[in-house]
Amino acid sequence: MQSSQAKIALPDDVDLATFCGPADANLRAIEELFEVTVTLRPDCVLVTGDDSESAVISALVGDLFEMMKSGKSPTVEDVNRAAEVLRNSDYSPNSLREDTLLTYRGRAIRPKTSGQKRYCDAMRTSTITFAIGPAGTGKTYLAMAMAIAALKRKEIGRIILTRPVVEAGENLGFLPGTLDEKVDPYVRPLYDALFDLTDREKGSQLISQGVIEIAPLAFMRGRTFNDAFFILDEAQNTTPEQLKMFLTRLGFGSKMVITGDVTQIDLPQGVSGLNGVRDILSDIDEISFIDLTGADVVRHSLVARIVRAYDAAARGVQQGIEGLD
Repeated sequence: MQSSQAKIALPDDVDLATFCGPADANLRAIEELFEVTVTLRPDCVLVTGDDSESAVISALVGDLFEMMKSGKSPTVEDVNRAAEVLRNSDYSPNSLREDTLLTYRGRAIRPKTSGQKRYCDAMRTSTITFAIGPAGTGKTYLAMAMAIAALKRKEIGRIILTRPVVEAGENLGFLPGTLDEKVDPYVRPLYDALFDLTDREKGSQLISQGVIEIAPLAFMRGRTFNDAFFILDEAQNTTPEQLKMFLTRLGFGSKMVITGDVTQIDLPQGVSGLNGVRDILSDIDEISFIDLTGADVVRHSLVARIVRAYDAAARGVQQGIEGLD
């Protein structure tokens, strides 16, 4: 390993306290990630360490400066995420920041990891996109942002949001209320994502006009939609027959996004339609499969650690089973 020093110029009027983070946490995170020493000088950031990592570190520090220009205070989580992107993909933080899916009240919705960037690119170029990964990776949220942006650009005429209704110990027929009130808890997460991306009044208006439809998967049977953007959420809870039914609703000028987490199947019996669908459809043009991992989790940093812990436990169980064979 060849040691070197890299000097990264400080922008004019940079707030060093914001850049360094509380108790210099951002600097310490860079040092631990890359096994380097970071020193602040009056006119530059001096990085001493492995020469092969100098370009990555320079890009990362530059990204933190750009983040500050946009009014955001960098955190250790931002440092870790930018480092992951730079080390493990062809995408730079700049390419993620420049890829704006949707703006709402001055807030830009963008992919934040290399996996999310691949997901957004797939939704643009493919007619049908499968996004498979754990909770917190932005599967539904990014699909919703793409759909609303396409609606604003008049590329589509309708948005169809659907979920399978999987009962967990209670039968819908015995729950109080009208059919809409019984179904509402199952599709409520779709409403939450929609209203987070649009003005609540505008979103409600689009729903009342039928421009946006939120309904259980069973309501899709026998229907076909042209010029629509379909999102099927929680697809791990569909049976193979249900998933086939949904996919055949595709009309002319439409797109579909199917999201799910194969580690959280709630079907009381039978096989998930999401398991094995890749083997059936992977050779068909215009269908993409995107796998998201714990590295793409953009919720609280603890969520990513929980996902990794469960993945490690699952691998340990699998290895134990294989050892018995």
